[in-house]
Amino acid sequence: MRKTFLLALLGLAACAPRLVGVDPSRPPDPTDWSPRPAPLEWWYVAAYLPEERLAIQWAAFKAYTPPELPLAFVAPGPYFAMHLAVTDLEADRFLFNERTDFPWGYAEVQARPLSIALDGWRFAEEDGRFILRAGALELVLTPEKPPVVHPPGYSGTAQTGRMYYTSYTRVRLEGRWGARPLAGVAWMDHQWGVQRSGTAATWDWFGLHLSDGSEVMLYRVKDAAGRVVQLAGSRVDANGRVQALEGLEMRPLTRWASPSGRVYVVGWRVLARGLDLVLRPERLEQEILSRTTRVAYWEGPVVGEGAWNGTRVRAWGMGEFVAGSYDPSAMPLFGDAP
Repeated sequence: MRKTFLLALLGLAACAPRLVGVDPSRPPDPTDWSPRPAPLEWWYVAAYLPEERLAIQWAAFKAYTPPELPLAFVAPGPYFAMHLAVTDLEADRFLFNERTDFPWGYAEVQARPLSIALDGWRFAEEDGRFILRAGALELVLTPEKPPVVHPPGYSGTAQTGRMYYTSYTRVRLEGRWGARPLAGVAWMDHQWGVQRSGTAATWDWFGLHLSDGSEVMLYRVKDAAGRVVQLAGSRVDANGRVQALEGLEMRPLTRWASPSGRVYVVGWRVLARGLDLVLRPERLEQEILSRTTRVAYWEGPVVGEGAWNGTRVRAWGMGEFVAGSYDPSAMPLFGDAP
């Protein structure tokens, strides 16, 4: 019996995937959104619809059991978690739901075309479009520009761990939230790599649409001690060409203390060659304390004004500011959110 047990364990170990990280010298293929053999990966859809006074954030996270944990030998993963946050500015409401398949690993995943389904939520690629269904949210997402690799191709450093970074920065959104029809412009991300987000690295991030038809991405990465170790930004012009923002600065302007005691910088001035933006949140109470990913972060709609090469522009989109890890000691770690 002991021999049979050992053979079974060896069989499970043999099935464990060989995980790979980020090669800084080799940029990723932005058109391939299939799951990768990386320790951590996520797909992200975000939209602020100013005319609807509504903002949406949905994400699917894929992770493997850290190899130093005994569980990794018999249950390497992958496991999935999904988040959905909806901000209704008209009603002054912020709704958040989450779910995970840990420890059973029952999410239904397909590579080409991409499809990820978990407990009735599904994100899938169909005929050049993406379909998202999550509870009362049903969206059809049609890219209006080619996908891009954000320079330098990844976020993070060797010390914090790196994540490859690709996006569809301008996506036509059509659908509904319950009985409420929705239309506007969305932003979609795909990232994968070896970074232990919330512990080895935290960040301040923006995905912005500008009134001149361009988009701006901003990424301020901090290490476990809170030191800024990377500042990356890019602009995608109206024709879909991406360029790194040179001379980038992100200057904190205003802070907000959450009910959990964490402090987030929520107002910023952004400077780069040709760019000057002042950004502010549309609503302050946007903190998420996730029991599935065990991360505390602020996610919500932002607006701004400024200039690009001397021409006045307006900006709108989403901001994400990660405070760090979260220990839901008063709550069960796994299972479905209500």
